[in-house]
This record gives sequence, C-alpha cells and structure tokens, in this order.
Amino acid sequence: MAFISKDFRSPGETWIKTDGGWERSKVLECGGKRKRHHSEGSSSYQDSDSSEEEVVMPPHYHITIRCTREIAGFNGLSEAVKRLDFRRSVRDRKRFHYICAFLLLVSNKGIASLPGSAQRQLLQMVEEVASHVNDSQQHPNVLRGLALKLEHIVSQENQKCWGKPLGSTYLWKEHMATIKRIQRVASQIEIREPDPEAKPKLHELPEECVREIILCIADHRDLESAAEAWETMAKLVSEQRIWRELTRFHFNQRQIHTILDLDKFKQMGEIKDWKQIYHQLRRTYGVNDDYQFAEVLALCRSCCCLFWPSDGHPCIVDQSPDYKQRLEEAGGQLALAQPVPPAQFLKYFSL
Repeated sequence: MAFISKDFRSPGETWIKTDGGWERSKVLECGGKRKRHHSEGSSSYQDSDSSEEEVVMPPHYHITIRCTREIAGFNGLSEAVKRLDFRRSVRDRKRFHYICAFLLLVSNKGIASLPGSAQRQLLQMVEEVASHVNDSQQHPNVLRGLALKLEHIVSQENQKCWGKPLGSTYLWKEHMATIKRIQRVASQIEIREPDPEAKPKLHELPEECVREIILCIADHRDLESAAEAWETMAKLVSEQRIWRELTRFHFNQRQIHTILDLDKFKQMGEIKDWKQIYHQLRRTYGVNDDYQFAEVLALCRSCCCLFWPSDGHPCIVDQSPDYKQRLEEAGGQLALAQPVPPAQFLKYFSL
C-alpha cells in the first residue's frame, strides 16, 4: 500500500495506482517521459519554466552482481520484467524469440515458486504472446509449446496439496482464468489460407511486391527454402539487396566493418557478395544462428545495467567526461557491454 505521509519506516518510494495495482513510479518511468531540469542560465521564473524538457527514458534495469559488506542488493524478477518492458517487447520481431525463450526457461523452473506479482507478470506476457500470434498469424508452434507447458504446471500444482495449488486461492483463480484464455486461443488459432477466388495470387504479383515479402524473412534457411519453391523467388533471393538487409538486421555496424576489413573481402572492391559476408558473420559471431535472437539483452560493465542495445540506457559515463573520453577511445558504449542470453538473465535472480 502507498505511504500517505512521510514515515521513518518508508523506503522513500513514490507509488502510483495503475490498472494492475499499486506500482512504484521508478518502475513506470522506463519507456515513458519525464521532465529534466536545466539550472544553468535560469535567472528568472520564465527562464526556469523554459529550461524544462521531456525526455524518454529507455527500458533498463540496474542489477546487483554480488553483495558485499558495504553493498547489499536484491534483484526482483517482477521489477526487472517491468523496467525492461518485456510485455510490449513481445510485439517487436527482433525480441519476440528472446522473450519466448525466457518464458520457456521460467516455466521449466516452475512459475509457482515465484512471488505472486511475478506470476501475474509472466502470465500476462504469455497472454500477450497469444494475442500477437493470433494477430500476426506467425509462430503458432511457439504459442502451443507455452500452452502445453502451462497445462503441465497446473497438473503438477494440483497434486501438491489436497488437489489444490499452494498459495493464494484468489490469485490461482485469476491464474486459471488467464491460462484458460491462453489455451483457448492456442487451440482455436489456425493459419488462414487465402480464399481460392481471391485475386491476385502470389505468382500473379509483380516482382516488386514479392521482393518486399522476401525482405520480411529473418532466417537464411527460410530464404533458401523459398528459393527452391519458385523460380521467381530464386531469382529474387539471389539479389544482393536481400542478403544485405538480412545482414544489417542481424548484425551491427561494428561487426560488419570488422568482417569487411578482412583481406578476402577487401579484394572484392565496391561490389560485395553479401551472402558470403552474411555467412562469414554468422560463423564468426554465431549468436543469431545459434539462439535465433535478433536482439539480446546487454549488460553494461560500467554501471551494471541491463538494457536493450537498440534503445541504449542512461549510463554513468555521461556524468564523468574523463571516463567518457576513455570509453570512446575503447570503442563506445557497446564495447563495454556483454550479451545476456535468457539463461544468464535468470541467474541474476533467486529462482
């Protein structure tokens, strides 16, 4: 419950009432706007008003790597999921597989052993996955796997204590209603085939439209299968633009420039074989090919902060010009960040 007045027992947090209950404002600030004040040059009341600007706070979460005698910290899974904006990230095609892999790992460890708020958050994420799969007509196998895992968890919990799950009865009634909705969507979802009388057919589309469809494919194996299915697709898949866009989708500019600096690629000149470059990047880094994650959470070694690389995070180096200069010489902010796969992410919490 929120503290109405100042109290010496209060942790000093500001609480806001939301649709899901009371939540701390520092958890809700990620992904939202907040005012930043500039005290320099504000000699009058009007100047102070004009010195305020709204900035977007990217999703991030500061973690405690290890506890010492001076620093004792605790990493909460529920707070981390909220601050990293996992629920809305389900609809990001770069982060979808990462979120689903995280949900499968948590399900294997047992959702029932988590706090009630974390249970509610995870089930809401699975429900968001069901809604996204139903809307996009993609990845139905992932949703069915999560639905089967939830069914297995419910059957296990019903065998623990006189045929009823341990914990709050009201909370489990809410969980069961959510699980039933997820299973209903998973059982009813079907990939809708086009109407036989609908026009135009795929083979009747111009090459420009087929090319845009191929550009949405994020797996090189799907591209190779599409090339074997139709002669027109085979010709389009062989274009350099397709493999260039696939390379830029999976790898950042630093990785691409590192490969392009190799002697065998320098000899190509201005005309690059992007298919060969993509496979060289895949063999060198291997993250996207091994784990099928187009984007992975990163851990900043400077401030122990988890964040999405595409969004960045408010780093401590911004407050130290000297340290920032040394960091730029070392290669920038991401040079001091390490990728965090789902299994490593769960190790930061006591599950």
